[in-house]
Amino acid sequence: MKPALQRLNQIAVALVLGLAMVFAMGTSSVAEEYAALKGVQGLHSVFDYSLGSADAALLFFPAIRGVYTDKSVLALPSPPKTVIVFHGEAAKLVSTDRTGLNDTQRQTFDKVAEQIRQFKKDGVTMEVCMYAVNALGIDPATLMPEIDQVGNGFISVLGYQAQGYSLVTVQ
Repeated sequence: MKPALQRLNQIAVALVLGLAMVFAMGTSSVAEEYAALKGVQGLHSVFDYSLGSADAALLFFPAIRGVYTDKSVLALPSPPKTVIVFHGEAAKLVSTDRTGLNDTQRQTFDKVAEQIRQFKKDGVTMEVCMYAVNALGIDPATLMPEIDQVGNGFISVLGYQAQGYSLVTVQ
């Protein structure tokens, strides 16, 4: 083989190998970022949420949203399904009643309500345990329309688990 042709062949091989490396880096697999997602078809999550603090909700809600909007989760073959079941003191978060709150607390609860509305827009199913609502003396008429009312949130959580949803407890 002539030296010029041999050099051209080496350049072509280097170019092909370089392009293959760039392509491989640009299309890294889901499993490379999250080993836990290797072989997973899709994430179905039920968040058992019982924290009554609006300040805590402002920290946790973006993390919950980050699960079903994560690029690695969205790259799975099946789209994610997310449910949040509000229990105990968390039932206060889904009420529009701001009686007894100061201006700062009211603003915080309003920010929480906006995030709840975003969850609904994103297709998240949300339920509130009416046992907790009644026990806390919350007027059911003040519950946000984005939230489905269930008699016992524990039954919902168990039902979603029986359907294959993974449980995440936030308490």
